[in-house]
Amino acid sequence: MSFLLLALLLGALSLHLQASPLQASLLQAGAGSGGPQLLENGAYGWTLIDRIHHAKRRIICAFYLFRITDSPRNLPRAVAGELIAAQRRGVDVTVILDGGKPIEKKDRTATRLLAQGGVRVVFATAGVTTHAKAVSIDDRYVLIGSHNLTQSALTRNNELSLVVDSPQLAMQVRWYLEQLK
Repeated sequence: MSFLLLALLLGALSLHLQASPLQASLLQAGAGSGGPQLLENGAYGWTLIDRIHHAKRRIICAFYLFRITDSPRNLPRAVAGELIAAQRRGVDVTVILDGGKPIEKKDRTATRLLAQGGVRVVFATAGVTTHAKAVSIDDRYVLIGSHNLTQSALTRNNELSLVVDSPQLAMQVRWYLEQLK
């Protein structure tokens, strides 16, 4: 499955790099065939929040880092808030975090906030690093790429991810993530 995801990412990237400025903007906006949408740098966080906001049944995600600070402008805090809101409206929400490293204060803040909001937080098996950054929503949408849930990844870093509307891929990603619990 990882080969499929890599091929999908490389295919979308090569389309984006070869496209005219108009084609590139259409690809980035997700227009056209409903194919993969490239999420460069800061576009990921707001797209993730929007997809969570519209979720109806299930969200399962895995991140290596989920760091919340006290800043009111902290985008990972907004993601956590949207996950909690989804859980409260009846969406089954599971967040899987790496269990192989000591949990830092900022990661503990996310874990505590999510758990208090009713979100199921699971630490993947210790001894194996869980470095995945993947989300499956409603067995339809997949967000996958390099973005962790940190302020720097969501606002300042050069990061690259995809959002894909593919029930088949979403179910494969969900199955993979469920094996990490």
